[in-house]
Amino acid sequence: MSDRRLKFEQLVLPHLDAAYNLARWLTRNDHDAHDVVQEAALRAFRFLDGLRGEAKPWLLTLVRNSCMTWLKANRPAELQAIDSHAAELVLVDEDTPETISLREVDRRMLNEALAALPAYFREALVLRELDEMSYKDIARITGVPAGTVMSRLARARRLLATSLRAIRKASTQRVHG
Repeated sequence: MSDRRLKFEQLVLPHLDAAYNLARWLTRNDHDAHDVVQEAALRAFRFLDGLRGEAKPWLLTLVRNSCMTWLKANRPAELQAIDSHAAELVLVDEDTPETISLREVDRRMLNEALAALPAYFREALVLRELDEMSYKDIARITGVPAGTVMSRLARARRLLATSLRAIRKASTQRVHG
C-alpha cells in the first residue's frame, strides 16, 4: 500500500460520514450527495499533499465547494438567501411512548424544515449543529468571515423556527380540519 493511500485512509476516510451528511443536506438528494462526496474525495486524494491542519475541516471545505459548484450548475435558485422572524423550539426530556412518538414527528418536521432552507443557511446549521464545528472552522470551510457565519446561523435559526411553526400549524389543521 502506498504512503499516499495510507495517509488518505487515515486522515480522510474517517470523515466521510460528515462529508456525506453535509452533501446530503446541501443537495437534498442521496444520489447527488454521493456524487458530490465522490468528487470531493477524489480531489482530497489528488491534493492530499496540500492538507495543512486538521483533515475534517479541509475535507468539508472540499465537499462544500463541490456542492456549491453542483448547485450553481443544477439548482442556482437554491443559493438565494431569504430572511424571516425568530421563534423558539421546545425540547421534551421524558421517554414515555407518547414523547418518543412526538420526538419522531418533531424529527420529521425538523428534517423537512431544514431541507427547505436555502443552501447557505442549511450548510451553516448542519456544520454547527450536526457536525459540531466551531465558528472558525465553519468560516474556513465556507470561505466567509466568522461574523458572516454567525449572521447566517442566526438567520438560519430564525428561518428554521418560522418554517417549523408553519409545518406544525399545517399538520394541526390536517388533524383538526
